[in-house]
Amino acid sequence: MKQAILFLLIMNTSIVSYAQSIRLSEPVASDATSETFGTTLDSSLKTVTITELATNSEQHLGKNFQVETRIAKVCQKKGCFFIAQQNEHVIRVSFKDYGFFIPTDSSGKTVLLSGVLIQKEMSEKQAAHYTSDLQAQPGEIRAGVVYEIVATSVKVPIG
Repeated sequence: MKQAILFLLIMNTSIVSYAQSIRLSEPVASDATSETFGTTLDSSLKTVTITELATNSEQHLGKNFQVETRIAKVCQKKGCFFIAQQNEHVIRVSFKDYGFFIPTDSSGKTVLLSGVLIQKEMSEKQAAHYTSDLQAQPGEIRAGVVYEIVATSVKVPIG
């Protein structure tokens, strides 16, 4: 009886773990410590910080860069975007042409990405959609002019 209960507990834990992580894209590169999604990472790009992007957004618009950042939250439906965070600064990261996704269990990981900063107008409907996908608190994501990173590559640590 104890073995049956242990087996059910293990199976239930496995199902819960599986249900919590969605992977809709395969990595384009991987090694013992990381997987890269999108395109191969271009290490020759200028390195910036999320703080620089948030505080001097205008000077970075339309320019390619790479940034190392912590993932605060990932879209839990598909892994189709995430919120990058450095200290109090946060920026939404989407993926070029909606062409790839990251695993939904990537929250809390520090990733290296390459991309470009854009400025756009977020509607009330989009803000509500993102709030739902991130399972965020109401009002945490607001409509209006926002800056966003459009990533071409994201290198995610394994584990």
